[in-house]
Amino acid sequence: MLLIEAGGRPARWFDFGVPSKMPSAFYLPIGNPHYDWRFDSSPQLHMNQRRISCPRGRTMGGSSAINGMVYVRGHAKDFDRWQSLGATGWAFADVLPYFRKAERATDPTRDVGYRGESGPLVTSAGTLSNPLHEAFLAAAEEAGHRRSSDLNGRQQEGFGTLAMTVRDGVRCSAASAYLAAPPANLKILRGHQAHRLRFKNGRCYGVELSRSNGQAVRVTGGRTIVACGAIGSPQLLMLSGIGPPEALSKVGIKVLADRREVGENLRDHLEVYVQKACRQPVTLNAHLGRMGKARIGAQWLLTQRGLGATNHFETGGFIRSDHSKNWPDIQFHFLPAAMSYSGALAGVKHGFQAHVGPMSSNARGTVRLRTDKATDAPLIDFNYMSEPDDWRTFRAAIRAAREIFEQPALARFAGREISPGKDQHSDRELDDFVRAHAESAYHPCGTCRMGSDDNAVVDPSGRVNGVDDLWVADASVFPHLTNGNLNAPTIMVAEKIADQLRGRQLPAESPA
Repeated sequence: MLLIEAGGRPARWFDFGVPSKMPSAFYLPIGNPHYDWRFDSSPQLHMNQRRISCPRGRTMGGSSAINGMVYVRGHAKDFDRWQSLGATGWAFADVLPYFRKAERATDPTRDVGYRGESGPLVTSAGTLSNPLHEAFLAAAEEAGHRRSSDLNGRQQEGFGTLAMTVRDGVRCSAASAYLAAPPANLKILRGHQAHRLRFKNGRCYGVELSRSNGQAVRVTGGRTIVACGAIGSPQLLMLSGIGPPEALSKVGIKVLADRREVGENLRDHLEVYVQKACRQPVTLNAHLGRMGKARIGAQWLLTQRGLGATNHFETGGFIRSDHSKNWPDIQFHFLPAAMSYSGALAGVKHGFQAHVGPMSSNARGTVRLRTDKATDAPLIDFNYMSEPDDWRTFRAAIRAAREIFEQPALARFAGREISPGKDQHSDRELDDFVRAHAESAYHPCGTCRMGSDDNAVVDPSGRVNGVDDLWVADASVFPHLTNGNLNAPTIMVAEKIADQLRGRQLPAESPA
């Protein structure tokens, strides 16, 4: 077996130092071309023509090596919807065994019937040492929401602790989970970018690569599995002649297989920050100066403990935007700091915030080739906020966050509202805020849609329709968004497709 990775071997300081392994430094690799493809969207029509950043991992472990480490499986009904959309054999009862197979959950309140205990991917809960976490959960209950003991268990709806892919204070990426001790028959080729797949008589038999120095390489073999993510996988298929004929002809690529939905169905989660100043000096903002970061890093390097050993998204929740929804469609990530995902502070000494946004948008965009060269970034149009219901859901999310922040449990902490701002209340004002400030939650998916219909890019086994010996196993095959962060369901997809390639299948599970 051969694993091909475009990213090179990480520099020594990055591999063993603070930025890659330390959970609280998860944002540092983003924007660094050694570890991030640094994609951007086209100007978004419904968002003031803004280009939205779309970082994607360019290192061992892919985006699991640069993400925020929040582990959320999604709601059971998400996967039942997959099945209803044609992904036969992907209902919740079918995928639960693969979530369990992948995971080794260590959080003490885990729902044993739903969580795995012997898999390679270690998940844990934060310490909740910051008093704002418990105050936030209490405030959510005061606002009328449920408390859930396990957001990955039988009751996702409500508020509780968020699991994270952290093992003993260290990031647990897909690479560290599955490749810490690689099997003897696996060779890993780093620093080689795939340019196109090779075919003969409709059968995939190899890959054309280039090294970082530009030298061309060809690799031939048996079955090929593409796992380049929701942006990279459709790009590679189209570069190889698999895609919409009109789009391929525009860049001079000969059509091998007419698959019109390659690069279609692009979906993502958007979010905004609802931020409050904090009246007590208990937030992370006090530790985010140069000396504070140095102390956090030093403690973590010596002990793998302290503020460096968590992603700080230790609490959150899921609610419905209104009673007509059959399952939750809004997610909350709570952070005991007022800052952006990039690490920029909000301009206050102390603050806290909730990241909120719609989970089930029907807005769909596209990934298209810019040129016939793999080294040129593709054209990415998310078509954000093109669905009227997304505006309604965003307003509901912001108002729900505000309601929680105004509850008695947070009264001794909550100061003035930083964002959206105390004077922003009408539908129009909130829409303007979303239009100007919403950001991607970095959850793209769907561009190689799985299904049983003739238009699906891959069938329910992950095999690419129209060619032989080619599979896709990543978030690009999702028929629809799931309710939460995408790392957990992406790893589940890989586990299930791997078993199907081996000709085996775990029996479905339906815990009470």
